[in-house]
Amino acid sequence: MKHGFIKVAAATPRIRVADPAYNAGVICGKLNEAYEAGAKIIVFPELCLTGYTCGDLFMQSALLEEASAQLLVVAKATKEKDALVMVGLPVERDGRLYNVAAVLHKGRVLGMVPKANVPSYAEFYEGRHFAAGNREPVEFPFQGRTIPFGANILFACENVQGLKVGCEICEDLWVANPPGTDHALKGATLIANLSASNETIGKDEYRELLVKSGSARLICGYVYTSAGEGESTQDLVFGGHNLIAENGTILTQKKTFRCETIYGDIDIQRILSERRRMGTFGEEPQAAYAIVPFSLKVEETRLERTFNAMPFVPSDASQRSRRCEEILSIQSYGLKKRYGHTRLKTAVVGLSGGLDSTLALLVTVRTFDMLSLDRKGIFAVTMPCFGTTDRTWRNACELARTLGVTLEEVDIKEAVTIHFRDIGQNPDHHDVTYENGQARERTQVLMDIANRENGLVIGTGDMSELALGWATYNGDHMSMYGVNAGVPKTLVRHLVKYYADTCGNGTLTRVLEDVLDTPVSPELLPPVDGQIAQKTEDLVGPYELHDFFLYYMLRGGFPPAKLYRVAQLAFAGQYDNAVILKWLKNFYGRFFAQQFKRSCLPDGPKVGSVAVSPRGDLRMPSDASAALWLAEVERL
Repeated sequence: MKHGFIKVAAATPRIRVADPAYNAGVICGKLNEAYEAGAKIIVFPELCLTGYTCGDLFMQSALLEEASAQLLVVAKATKEKDALVMVGLPVERDGRLYNVAAVLHKGRVLGMVPKANVPSYAEFYEGRHFAAGNREPVEFPFQGRTIPFGANILFACENVQGLKVGCEICEDLWVANPPGTDHALKGATLIANLSASNETIGKDEYRELLVKSGSARLICGYVYTSAGEGESTQDLVFGGHNLIAENGTILTQKKTFRCETIYGDIDIQRILSERRRMGTFGEEPQAAYAIVPFSLKVEETRLERTFNAMPFVPSDASQRSRRCEEILSIQSYGLKKRYGHTRLKTAVVGLSGGLDSTLALLVTVRTFDMLSLDRKGIFAVTMPCFGTTDRTWRNACELARTLGVTLEEVDIKEAVTIHFRDIGQNPDHHDVTYENGQARERTQVLMDIANRENGLVIGTGDMSELALGWATYNGDHMSMYGVNAGVPKTLVRHLVKYYADTCGNGTLTRVLEDVLDTPVSPELLPPVDGQIAQKTEDLVGPYELHDFFLYYMLRGGFPPAKLYRVAQLAFAGQYDNAVILKWLKNFYGRFFAQQFKRSCLPDGPKVGSVAVSPRGDLRMPSDASAALWLAEVERL
C-alpha cells in the first residue's frame, strides 16, 4: 500500500446452483489465487455461496443453514491471509430473508451488508424471496458472536490512511439514490459491488457506464464483481462481467463469458487528493453508520497499473483527433470573444518558425475566419536576430504567405546592439542579459506594431514553458491574449500535426511538417554552422518528462517519491532512473522559483484539467519554498 496503491480483485468462481459446499471450495480456490497475486481487497459475486438462480429453493432451511456453515469455511480460509474478503449469501434475520454481503477478515465475519434495493421487475423477482435491507445497522447474533448488520457499514483500515470500504449489491448501483452515495460522503474511498447481472444486448455497455459514472461522481474506487458460468441458464445467461474503476476511469474489465479474476491497483491517495481539491464534494450524511476497523500489513504493492507517459495526449488516434479539434475550438472561441468585446480587426503574432508561434498563428487564422475578418489583418512579424537560422526564418515566411496573412519583417540586430551599448552589455558575452535583451526587444516591437495597427498581440507561450518559467519576464512572457497558455508542449506538437493532416493544403502541410521536425529553441544564441545552437530540452530537460511531472503533481497530488516511482514505470526503457531523478529535481526547483512569472500572466483560455493561471487553478504564492519537495527528492 506504499504511496496509497492497493491491489483489488474481482473474482468470479464457477459455481454449482444450490451446492454451498462445492461453491465454498471453488471460492477458497479463487481466494488463494487472488491473494497470491497480491490482492488485499477480494470481492466475490452476489449470492455466490448458493448461486443467484436458486429461485424458491431460497425458502429451504437446508440451503440457508448450509450456506451459513460454508461461510465459516470461507472465513477460516482467510485466517492466515492479509486481505479483506466479501462473499454473497442468503441470510435469515428475524423471520425475513436477506441478500447479504458478508465481509471477512483474518478468519472472522466482521459484518453483513444486506441489499438495500430488491428488484421485482422484468426478469427479476427477488422480492418473492428477499426483504429490502435495513440501512441503519443493528446487532445480529451469528455463530456465537454479535456482528453489525445493515447497509450503512464501512470497513476502515486502521493503518492505511483513507482506506474505507463500503458495499453495494447489484441493483443498489442501478437506482436513483445508490447507497454508495452516502458511503462516499461518510468517507468510503472504495466501494465493492457484489452482483449477479445477467447479459442482454447492450447491457454490458450500460453497466460499464454506471460503474464509470458512479466512481466519477463519488470520487472513489469501484470493484464490480458479477456472476458467471455455473448459474442456471433456464431463462438467463450470466457473463461474469467484472469491472474495476477509479474516479471515472476503467482500470480493467473482462467482458468474457468465462469465470475469471481481474485485478486493479486503486490509488487511495489520489482519491483523497481529488476530494480535497473539490470544495463541493458534499456534507456527511445524517444517517447512522457503523465503522468496523480492520488492519492490513503495509507493504509495497506490485503495480500492474500503467501510467500514460503523455497524460495530456490521448493514445487512441481517433480520440486524439477529437481532442485536437476541441482544443483548437476552445482557443479560437476564446480569442473570438476577445475580438467581439474589443471590436478590433487586426492581430499581431510574433512568428519564429517554431511550434508555439505556429500554433498561435493557426488559432488566430481560425478565429478571423470565424469572424469573417480579412486574414490580411493578421500581422505575422518575423524578427531575425543573432540566433535566427535560415530554416526557421524560411518556414515563418512561407507559413505566413501560405495562410494569406500580412508578413512583416523587423530585423532587430541593430536595435539590440544599440541597447547593449546603452546598458554596457558586451555583445560577445552570451549570458542571460544577451538572451533576454533580444526577447524583450521582440515584445516591444510587437506591442508597438499592435498600437500602430490598432490590434492585439497574440501570445505564443505554452503551459509547459510557464510551468518551468522558460519565458523572459516581460518578454515573450507578455501579450494581450495568450491562446496557448493552457496547452502543454507535448500537446502543442499534436495540434500542429492535426492541422497539417486536415488542412487540405499540400504546401501548408509541408511547411507544418518541417516546423514539427525543427528542434525546440528560443534561438537566442548564434547558430553553429548554420544550425540551431540552443536546444531547449538540452537545457531544461525533456518536455515529455516535465509534462508528466506537471500533470501528476497538480492533477493527482503526487508527492515526489510517488511521482518518481510512476515515472520509472511510464518511461521504462526510454530514460534511466538517474535521468528521471535529475529532471524531477530540476522541475521542482524551477516550478517553485518561477511562480512570480505565472502570478501576472495575461488572459488565456483553460483547455484541460490542468492549468497554471493565477486566476483559475493555481493560487500559489510567488515566494513559496520548494525545500519540502526538494528534500524528498534528495532522499530518493
